[in-house]
Amino acid sequence: MKETIIFALTASVELTKEICNILNLPVGNVSVKHFADGEILVEPEESVRGRSVYIVQSTCAPVSERLMEVLIAVDACKRASAKEINVVMPYYGYARQDRKARPRQPITAKLVADLIQTAGADRVVTLDLHATQIQGFFNIPTDDLSAVQMIGQYFRSKNLDNVVVVSPDHGGTTRARRLADLLDAPMAIIDKRRPKANVCEAMNVIGDVDGKNVIIIDDMCDTGGSLIAGIDILKAHGAKDIYVSVTHGLFSGPAIERINNSVIKEFVITNSVALSEEKKEACKKITVLSIGYMLAKTIEAIQTHAPVSEVYDLFKD
Repeated sequence: MKETIIFALTASVELTKEICNILNLPVGNVSVKHFADGEILVEPEESVRGRSVYIVQSTCAPVSERLMEVLIAVDACKRASAKEINVVMPYYGYARQDRKARPRQPITAKLVADLIQTAGADRVVTLDLHATQIQGFFNIPTDDLSAVQMIGQYFRSKNLDNVVVVSPDHGGTTRARRLADLLDAPMAIIDKRRPKANVCEAMNVIGDVDGKNVIIIDDMCDTGGSLIAGIDILKAHGAKDIYVSVTHGLFSGPAIERINNSVIKEFVITNSVALSEEKKEACKKITVLSIGYMLAKTIEAIQTHAPVSEVYDLFKD
């Protein structure tokens, strides 16, 4: 691992420190400057010549700014003769724009993939993509890790009884099925439609939730509007305690207030997107699971040419 260097950009500093502590590596020295007019300059402050570089950055809010930091960092390392450049992007911004849902819409998730490759990245490591097909937008190795095993391990430790795992929509059924299998629990699906972005109308529940403890699983929570709409219909169908688990806690706008005012018993997220101290204090329902160990072992597997899939064995009881 001595030829490995890991850089933290502005969105993932604490996560990178955790990864480096596990791997017994120092965090690479890099300078990220934002000029008054919005231009960004990223400069590695140590040699990367002939080394395997890992750039860790979630492209969370402000999304375009975080993305530009990644692209500029990759370009800087490429021009400084890095042996290989790996982008570790726990949260892949623009992933919701993965298809043309209506005429004249862009497929921005593909555009972002093209930008990362054009900048010079050799590999992308990410976590719970909004749609797994986004891996096909890349022509370089792409590892789409999953936090489902880690979430399953957490809920097994709680020893909940009479549990049903709920997918908040039809698109998340595969993820929900995986968690349901881990917990040896049945599954239900919320049938809903989304007339426009961040607006949701829950319609019905497919499956039995009456008198059961519910675990809703999804890839992200942005404003929380669709989540609360789903919880309301679950309660109307007789659900008992409601737990929520998402990989990426974006928590934009009124999300924290909505969670506090809801009947959610516990809201489990990962630290793929850093949760500010202000939000931690504002909402005591949130539990944060760290993906640092998973990412550290993934980097180790890549460097030692071991199967990345073996990382999931770490979360088996």
